[in-house]
Amino acid sequence: MTEDRARLLRTTLTRVMLPMALLTAVMIGLGFLVTHPLVHVWPFTIEDRGVQALVADRSPARDRDSNVVSLMAYTPGIAITLMAVGGLMRIGYHRWRESLFLVAALVSQLVVFKLTALIVARPRPAVPQLDVFPPMQSFPSGHVAAAVAVYGGIAVVLALHARRRALAAAWWAFLLLVPIAVGVSRVYRGMHHPSDVVASFLLGLGCLWILRRAVFTPNESKAAFQS
Repeated sequence: MTEDRARLLRTTLTRVMLPMALLTAVMIGLGFLVTHPLVHVWPFTIEDRGVQALVADRSPARDRDSNVVSLMAYTPGIAITLMAVGGLMRIGYHRWRESLFLVAALVSQLVVFKLTALIVARPRPAVPQLDVFPPMQSFPSGHVAAAVAVYGGIAVVLALHARRRALAAAWWAFLLLVPIAVGVSRVYRGMHHPSDVVASFLLGLGCLWILRRAVFTPNESKAAFQS
């Protein structure tokens, strides 16, 4: 039992902890580049104008719709999705692996996001904001990263179990529409720069890639990402 625990600890360290630490370092490095050397480099020089253009096109209907989309990545929306889908996966696949994969994806992206946002401390766009959040946590977007981790994680599992490549690709396309919509809504609501959203996709997909390799067998992992 002791040897098994030691082997499990080594596996967790090499397959999860170290890659996650590296991903955190990469995200912090990207944040430093975006907020310092690349500030005066295209396309970062036109980010503010892009956000301002969206803000100028606001309307009560769009404000309401963007709020509904954002709610899909708020804690209650994510929690409900996670419990519902995780429960169905436990029943459908007769094991906990897929459900635990989704939980691990959500928790891991949260840790990386918190550390990155704390150290980078990028101010939010200088426009009227429709939500109230800490002003110096623009990079990356926690809502988008959470949406990628959860909805993208569902896509990973469904692609893993898909019997046809076309079906696997359809699941990916369908479920990634959610984080894309969330990203647009967060920029529209004045909460993030476009580069914050792009970085969040890298964060979420990075967590999924690391955990997919750690949780599923090599054959399962290949099916999930290459179907």
